Amino acid sequence: TGGAWHAPQRAGQSPAHPAPMLFRMYLFNITSLLYFHTVLLNFLHLITVPVFASYPEPCNSEECLTLLARLLKVRNTTIDPCEDFYGYACGNWEASYPHRVAMESSNVFEVLLEENQLILKRLIEVPELRDGGSAKAKAIRFYHSCMDTQQIEAEGAQPLENLINQIGGWNFTNVGEKTDFNQTLQTLMGKYSTFPFFRAFVGPIFSDPSTNIIQIDHPEFEMPPETLVLGMGFKSQVVREYFSYLMKLGTLLGGPENVTSNFISFTLSFISNLQKEVTPFEERQERRMLFYRTTIRELQKEAPAIDWLSCLQAAFHPVQLNSSQPIAVHDMDYLKGMSRLIGKWQKGRVLQIYMILCLVRTLSPALDSRFHDAHSDLLEKLHGKIGVSGLVSQFPFNSQQPPWELHRSLFFLFSFSVSSWEVYPWSVHSYYSLRHHFVVFPAGMFRSPFFHVDFPSAVNFGAMGVIMAHELLHMFYDYVLPESCPECNRDALRQGIDCLVEQYESYSVQGLRVNGTFTLLENAADTGGLAIAYQAYKNWLKKQKREKNLPRSGLSHYQLFYLSFAQVINSLAFLHRDPHSPLPLRVRGSLSNTHDFARHFRCSSTSAMNPAFRCYIW
Repeated sequence: TGGAWHAPQRAGQSPAHPAPMLFRMYLFNITSLLYFHTVLLNFLHLITVPVFASYPEPCNSEECLTLLARLLKVRNTTIDPCEDFYGYACGNWEASYPHRVAMESSNVFEVLLEENQLILKRLIEVPELRDGGSAKAKAIRFYHSCMDTQQIEAEGAQPLENLINQIGGWNFTNVGEKTDFNQTLQTLMGKYSTFPFFRAFVGPIFSDPSTNIIQIDHPEFEMPPETLVLGMGFKSQVVREYFSYLMKLGTLLGGPENVTSNFISFTLSFISNLQKEVTPFEERQERRMLFYRTTIRELQKEAPAIDWLSCLQAAFHPVQLNSSQPIAVHDMDYLKGMSRLIGKWQKGRVLQIYMILCLVRTLSPALDSRFHDAHSDLLEKLHGKIGVSGLVSQFPFNSQQPPWELHRSLFFLFSFSVSSWEVYPWSVHSYYSLRHHFVVFPAGMFRSPFFHVDFPSAVNFGAMGVIMAHELLHMFYDYVLPESCPECNRDALRQGIDCLVEQYESYSVQGLRVNGTFTLLENAADTGGLAIAYQAYKNWLKKQKREKNLPRSGLSHYQLFYLSFAQVINSLAFLHRDPHSPLPLRVRGSLSNTHDFARHFRCSSTSAMNPAFRCYIW
């Protein structure tokens, strides 16, 4: 895949030998990447070898013919692949799927997700499975209750109002009534999986993935952190939108508007103060705060406002816990600050109101359309505000500042979604959990057009293989930024980073320039993932000596590999808020850095897809 990080090379030249100080890191990276090559190769080898024993070339199975029809339907052969490979591979996508073009985001992942959900829907709606006491029957009855929108609309907010009253109410007007803070928190955590002040979950230890432990971290905040919106100059708009949303919830649930307004203002102030206690992720990495091992007893001393044993016991019932229970804390400074804030605000009603708002957020999907509409409106407005950040002119750093000196929180903030750490089997989005240090490939991805045992292996490697290699490379993110890799040749690494940043910033889509720094990590994973999958496919061909042909495609095996890569990630990407580059540039950038692509498509030395210089990081 290119080996050590090195400066940009002229097309056709081999990378320079690594400096002596890079040798150990070079050996480590090569060994690790070759291991991933082997894992990927063995995985695809095991499930494709039996196919060759029973299917002669060419592939005329139903799956292959369906694949061929899709490839030909989306491909635009009037465009020269050496000038615009994205246009060649995906140029007819909009004409072929006009009903999806009108959507805000339209891509093959969403198409497959919709197909998976339809399959699941058909399985759940089998009438004879509703009866009985099995877990499957209960799940099906629950599904049907959610689909009974007429009953949901008729009941309105009443079920939630009843629940709120059971746990002490909003407490807007009942001045004399007091609620037990820790008792309410235990109820929310134990019965409704709501974690207002901290998040508690069970997961593997970083140093020993086979051992699980209770882990505690800060909660997921719906309002964007002040550190993000301040730098972008629109804190007031974000706060105003969130205030409006909370006011709407308060009035929907019967709160007097004049009283509700005052308490919502106080609650927003509390949320802002709570967010300020969060330690930035990169600082926690540098200070080795992640996976800090302690016990419930010791945590009680550090953050006494929470009854930790009772709250964790409620969350993990019926497992029995005691004060000596080992736990892992990811931000002890936050928990201490949170405890101080709770002590400061405990005499008023703000904590109760905040906990109720968190409960409403958890349960809003089960409520009537007024709650759905309010939440959808909030997300649209918040994302619209945040989306502006992708414009180079709005990005909060001096354009003369070297990209490797950028505050890394922006990379990690947009690259890893906390809410996506758990994924359903029918999901189609793989992900890498930085905290847990593992990659997840949901079962729903292993379907056409990403993968099928009947496909030519060029398609499987070009589609699913690239996706898998891309995600695996996320585990090396720490080595992409020079300050994170003291053993690296920093000058060479900076040259590679500069090259990649400048390459993507030289591109534009619809007149807008791409932010090469903002998309750096994903661009590096695209380029490296493509190289790894290509090498794995070459190794596979060397062993198998044969490959199925896709009839009437007019493509060689390697050309089919690259076409599959471009088509499988086909997307009308969000230019402003996606940490990936827009898809035309993901395709152009990755393939322009690949000499083999130009060779297989016989691109001239003057063509756009065969530049004189190429950028390498991996």
